[in-house]
Amino acid sequence: MAAVDTTALAQLLQASLDPRHNKQAEAAISQEQAKPNFSLALLQIVATDSYPPTIRLSSALYFKNFITRNWADEDGNHQLPQAEVAAIKRELIGLMVRVPANLQAQLGAVISVIADSDFWERWDTLVDDLVSRLTPDNAIVNNGVLQVAHSIFKRWKPLFRTDPLFTEINHVLTKFGEPFLHLMQTTDTAITNSQGNTDALKSNFATLELIVKIFYDLSFQDLPPIFEDNIAAICTLLHKYLVYDNPALHTTDDSESGILEYVRAGIFEALILYTEKFDDEHFGPQVAQFVDTTWQFLMLVGLETKYDILVSKALQFLTAVAATPHAESFNNQGVMVQVIEKVILPNLALRESDEELFEDEPIEFIRRDLEGSDNDTRRRAATNFLRQLMSRYEDLVTSTAKTYVDHYLRNFARNTHDWKSKDTAVYLFSAIAAKGTATAAQGVLNINPNVNILDFFQNNIAVDLQSANVNPILKVDSIKYIYNFRSQLTPDIWRAAFPLLVSQLGNDNYVIHTYAAIAVERVLFMTDDNRQPIIPRADVVNASKELLSHLFTLITKNSAPEKIQENEFLMKCVMRVLIFVRDGVLPVTDIVLNSLINILMVIRHNPSNPRFQYYLFESIGALIRFAGTARSAELEKRLYEPFAAILSEGIDEFSPYVFQLFSALLMANPAGQLTDYYQALFAIVIKPEVWDMKGNVPALVRLLTSMIPRNVESIVASEKVEPILGIFQKLVSTKANELHSFELVECIISSIPLEALQSYFPTILQLMLTKLSDQKKRSDLFQQRFVAFYHFISARQDKGLGADFFIAVTDQVQNDVFKAIYLTMILPDTQKLPRPVDRKMAVVSYTKTLADSTAFVSRYPKGWGLTTQRLIELLVNPPVPAANDDMIPDADVEETGFGVGFTQLNTCKKPPLDLYPEIADVKAWVGQYLKDADRRHNGTIMRLVQERLTPEVKQALATYLS
Repeated sequence: MAAVDTTALAQLLQASLDPRHNKQAEAAISQEQAKPNFSLALLQIVATDSYPPTIRLSSALYFKNFITRNWADEDGNHQLPQAEVAAIKRELIGLMVRVPANLQAQLGAVISVIADSDFWERWDTLVDDLVSRLTPDNAIVNNGVLQVAHSIFKRWKPLFRTDPLFTEINHVLTKFGEPFLHLMQTTDTAITNSQGNTDALKSNFATLELIVKIFYDLSFQDLPPIFEDNIAAICTLLHKYLVYDNPALHTTDDSESGILEYVRAGIFEALILYTEKFDDEHFGPQVAQFVDTTWQFLMLVGLETKYDILVSKALQFLTAVAATPHAESFNNQGVMVQVIEKVILPNLALRESDEELFEDEPIEFIRRDLEGSDNDTRRRAATNFLRQLMSRYEDLVTSTAKTYVDHYLRNFARNTHDWKSKDTAVYLFSAIAAKGTATAAQGVLNINPNVNILDFFQNNIAVDLQSANVNPILKVDSIKYIYNFRSQLTPDIWRAAFPLLVSQLGNDNYVIHTYAAIAVERVLFMTDDNRQPIIPRADVVNASKELLSHLFTLITKNSAPEKIQENEFLMKCVMRVLIFVRDGVLPVTDIVLNSLINILMVIRHNPSNPRFQYYLFESIGALIRFAGTARSAELEKRLYEPFAAILSEGIDEFSPYVFQLFSALLMANPAGQLTDYYQALFAIVIKPEVWDMKGNVPALVRLLTSMIPRNVESIVASEKVEPILGIFQKLVSTKANELHSFELVECIISSIPLEALQSYFPTILQLMLTKLSDQKKRSDLFQQRFVAFYHFISARQDKGLGADFFIAVTDQVQNDVFKAIYLTMILPDTQKLPRPVDRKMAVVSYTKTLADSTAFVSRYPKGWGLTTQRLIELLVNPPVPAANDDMIPDADVEETGFGVGFTQLNTCKKPPLDLYPEIADVKAWVGQYLKDADRRHNGTIMRLVQERLTPEVKQALATYLS
């Protein structure tokens, strides 16, 4: 195959940046990827100064994505030729230290990917290479080296403490520790020597910023001995730059943080880590000087937004200190007054910049203001500091803070134009009223017993919620109060407040109507102790047309794709209303369907907010779920065009959602056979290339397993069994999809007649057993799923399967291999099956084996007794699959995660299938089935009980046979 033409590739990269040609260019680049040394051609473009910056950045991005996908397989084996692997490692570091910062960021991400796979044992020269490139006087080169080091070392932060991890860390410290401390000293000297040279000073400060980050990286898992030995000197240097100032490093824009702020914020992050983890004889003596410095800083720092990150980190450091014995210095009335007056109140009070944000960037104001959404705001950090103090000195903090709450409320009562006083009072009261962290589902759960939430609501909040003539920020405060303390308010208060919230959806103010939507969404999620909704469903059904129309009007106020999807909170409220009203949506189905389709057709041109997209598709899923049975034909017809457009246009972010929704549409359609609509889709779904995108796989499995039972005759007649089993083979061979392979093959076996599958069973089992025999490829989950698969086959005697069938097939793979499988996997692991439906199936499987297997009577006589013993163990706590109450679980999308991958739609989620719903009492069923089998087999079962069971097992089994 011809090598990559670098010039032609650069031209394709240029074309990919042009919306008129990007699809064709991207397709051509994909063709180039198959050629040898494609990755090195990309690197060459990145390295060549004569190419425009846009092409070099595009090449760096393609290189990053190519390496991410192709560096190593699931087992860690390189997928590129070894010569190419070696060349990339050889070139990458040298290139990283000399390209501009925007390219360094992409190459740093690549190094992190490679390090995940290869560092340190397959790239043991890397640290030596980095150290050899450090210089005494070239900050630009040093910064490139440190960027690489940081991209590698920061990977340790989320990892669990393991021996291999500490072996890697020790490998780094042995080679990097001393040069790093030396660089810390030389950088300090370089900063001192560059006081009069602004460019040199900024470069050296950039080095210092990276040094502080790496100090944090190297310390995160444990205190390195080399830092422990030099802790006093390190702390002296950190303290020096915590108080350091130089006008040359100041920014001219009050809203823009500069290198000075970022260095000091990084130092605070390191101090927080050391206070939380290493507050002992090593770091403990150093804390006092940092607390004094932080205190002085917070009393003097200005209110400009450029200091926000620094102030929040400083407050987080004091919060960490307040969780240690050092907090005792705050346990004094006079000190507490100073804390609240000098630190808490200035950072809780609304600033002019906050008002500007409220007016000019309302969605950003909301995201910053929401509880837990952004820990780097002054208000959040001040609140957390106060609550940490309150956790130790509850009475002192509460009584002191309440005097200020009352003071600000009196100020507002004297002059209602002084709305900022009331805003501060409400925020301060909320800060001391809540204990612990508010939850996304229920808000504040633990309350300070020294305050009265309901009295404060009735005396100060309700009036702002009801009044039409109130400052917009106070209106938001009132909504936010009931949102935060939603679990503490009585149902009566909620029923009175709910119509007021709904009415605020019509408010022109962006923040007000968005907060109203946020509060409405959460109260519709809430239930009482009997799992009944707080708000009567009939009330919402009756108001659903107006409520949903308001929301859709707000969402589509600006027709630009990026503006429509800007506000995910509105779309989440739409989703919640649809889930809440359930089949009450039928009278407004047309309005809802039109609105959802219109939004989808616009935003598909520029998907930009994954959370909005998720809630949009959940909303479509809810409509299908609750209106699908009654309106299936209409929904299929209306949704086909937008869904087909998404698939044909290759909108990768949306396709996993679309496949899930196609499956939901199919399940909602009561027709027994696939319509032409789905036959065309079926032909696409079984093409192997459709399964190449990992994010599609779970959704495709769900769709295909919905189609197969309705298309059996056509599948057999058109010889599609083998292509479908080819998909199973593809899935079972990859760790990421191996569990999905069982879902597919069980559907195939349940649906397709045995005579059409018989010849394929040995291959199916051989694929599974080959994977189980490979220690590197076998996972515990795969083994568990295989055990469940055995019971699935063993229990299905009604389909001509059963234990004897399974044994016969395994004999074709390897004679008598079943004995080892049964003794080492099936018997010991069945009890570990996590799903009740699988354990119930195991009960059926074991029982039918005892009742009807000839192999267990003659070929494996000891197996009959062992099986009985395991069956009795299962029946001690009989598996009871959960009743399907049709509740839709809530999804915290921050935890769900996004990207070009699979995100489960809860409205389309398929519950675990109980293949034996008619067996309600498994104990009674086991006894009856064995007694019936004994009659069928002329007393054979009772004879085996007497011959093969120990007295203890006989006695246990007798309780079921009586």
